[in-house]
This record gives sequence, structure tokens and C-alpha cells, in this order.
Amino acid sequence: MRVIAGKARRIQLKSMEGMNTRPTTDRIKETLFNMLSQNIYGCHFLDLFSGSGAIGIEALSRGALSAVFVENNRQAVTCIRENLTKTKLMPQAEIMSVDCQTAIDRLENGKRHFDIVFMDPPYNKQLEKEMLERMQHVSFIDEDTMIIIEASLETEFDWLEAYGYEITKVKKYKTNQHVFVQRVLEK
Repeated sequence: MRVIAGKARRIQLKSMEGMNTRPTTDRIKETLFNMLSQNIYGCHFLDLFSGSGAIGIEALSRGALSAVFVENNRQAVTCIRENLTKTKLMPQAEIMSVDCQTAIDRLENGKRHFDIVFMDPPYNKQLEKEMLERMQHVSFIDEDTMIIIEASLETEFDWLEAYGYEITKVKKYKTNQHVFVQRVLEK
């Protein structure tokens, strides 16, 4: 696993041992960031369920102003720190070593805004639904915030509209999918 482009290009990233995480492959990561190319530079990026931090690090390498990494697994947090240090991107990063629900509560109390939210929760546990329900009315995202969910191909999103979101794009791969959603403008 490596950083694909930007100022940390070609730097090998550490990933966690074992089956607790499933790192996004370089090919899928490259496809994702090609789709995001117009939106990354100068953005504020939130990486929920960060794992090794590879997605948020790629965003920083490609010009994101800041990234917040949310991960509650201690081994993964150590991995994120090591990867940020190795890539020299730590000054632009914040690591929240808490579960995502706690992070959402803490972020709501701050005065920040995210342009892109990426979440890669464990598959088929409906955690993406739980997170979007929790973020329905938070102030740190709005109708212009791009939310990207990495999910299994079996994951259904027919509930999104009831929670105030709409799908703007879906990219399917052999083993998973990226679902792009945005909040619907409240009337």
C-alpha cells in the first residue's frame, strides 16, 4: 500500500496485521481520487473508520488543507501516526482516537466545516446508516459536503431519502462500491 500521488507520492504506508481491517487497494484508491480530483485541493477532509489512514493521507498528499482521522482501534491509531510521520503530513492532521459516534458529537461542538467526508465502516453492519442518521443535522457538514461511503456490493441505500440525503454517484468495483451522497437542501 502506497501514496499514489501528490507530495508524499510513492511512500509506502504501513497497514495493520491481521483481518481487523481491509485496506482499500491502490487501484480502487486511484479510481476514487481520480473522481475527486476537482474537489481535493484546499478541502477539509474527514476520514471516519480510518484504519491505516491511507485515504485521508492520500487526500493530504493531493492538497487537502486538513484531515481529521477517526479510529478507535489502538493498533490502527498507532499505524495512522506512523504513516503521517513517515509522509511528513502530521502538521495538517488531527487524530481522534474514539468511536465515530463520539467523534461526531465532539466535532459538532467545534467550529469547523468539512468539504468531504469519507467513511469505510465494517461491511454489512449498517454502520453507514447509523452515521448518516447521526449526521442529519450537524453543523460541520452541509448540502455542499460530499459524503463517500465504501460499502459491500450487497449494501442497500434505499433508506437515504428518509434521512435527508440523496445519491449523486455510485461506482461499483468487483468486491465493493463507493456511494457518493449529499444532504438534500432543507426547504
